[in-house]
Amino acid sequence: MLPTRTRVLDAAVSLFGTRGYEATSLDQVAEASGVRKQTVLYHFGDKEGLLGAVIDRSAADLAAALERGLARPGLVGWERVEAVVRATFRLAAKRPALLGLVREVSRLGGAPAARLTTTLEPLVQRAAGFLDAEMTAGRIRTQDPRLVLLAAYSTVIGAATEVEVLRALGYPPTARSVALRRTELLFFLRQALAVR
Repeated sequence: MLPTRTRVLDAAVSLFGTRGYEATSLDQVAEASGVRKQTVLYHFGDKEGLLGAVIDRSAADLAAALERGLARPGLVGWERVEAVVRATFRLAAKRPALLGLVREVSRLGGAPAARLTTTLEPLVQRAAGFLDAEMTAGRIRTQDPRLVLLAAYSTVIGAATEVEVLRALGYPPTARSVALRRTELLFFLRQALAVR
């Protein structure tokens, strides 16, 4: 059996990432993790403390998933962009609540969003450095690397996680449609970033 703290964090990621932070009570987190509310409070102090721990863990999990996607030796240039997109789609399939949580924290703004931003900053700096080097080498169109990251993040996360929006646009949540979305998204990004 998983340690109590891990079970509570798992339940909180799932609930915050699917229902939303404000729509989820500590009683619901406790019930989902099989503990009493007092146990949640003992480990995290209050709901904000739980959210902070969830943000830290989720940012670490996201960074680790992207690092695994980039771990294949010899990835250069556009292959690295493809590897990140593929890793994000794999994560969306395996742990949709994790990416839902990232989206939810971004929507909350304020201190939670600032905490997420701070936690992910080393990853963002590394990605911006990669884009800057690719732009300098003439393989990617010269633009503000951080704005490219923001646009790519929004596009990739939206295409990987906004199931209801995608369903309304005629993309059913099937394995085939996910693969098609990923392929079309990579084509879109290549067209937007490639030097012509």
